[in-house]
Amino acid sequence: MSKASSTASTDPHAVFEWPVRVYYEDTDHGGVVYYANYLRFLERARSEWLRAMGVSQTRLLSESRVLFAVTSVSIRYLSPARFEDALIVTSELSRLKRASMTFSQRICRDSVDGELLCQAEVRAACLDADSMRPRGMPPGLFMESN
Repeated sequence: MSKASSTASTDPHAVFEWPVRVYYEDTDHGGVVYYANYLRFLERARSEWLRAMGVSQTRLLSESRVLFAVTSVSIRYLSPARFEDALIVTSELSRLKRASMTFSQRICRDSVDGELLCQAEVRAACLDADSMRPRGMPPGLFMESN
């Protein structure tokens, strides 16, 4: 894993890395990251992935009436993150369909060994903002689709 810097690529299938620091507010009484906060870290990394791809979610909403909503998450906790840990959260687009995206995501300690703490698969649907029903991705949003 790289040291405390995000990586950007115009290839939507490239692995994107986002650094995160664990704050006290992220932890339980024992100083361990509360399980639901891993979802926040994953969300931030996906949002930053979109930003790195040149996609403004605010502009998509205002100009195309499109938004994304998570429809499923499969997550596996392997080892705890703790207060003040430096982490790297990765997002990799594993499947791009007409109206959905699936990401493989990992959270690792930002250290020499890069210990894997958590892994997840997250699916997000492309929705029409007015009807909240699935719709196709706007043309040209990503370079390719599977």
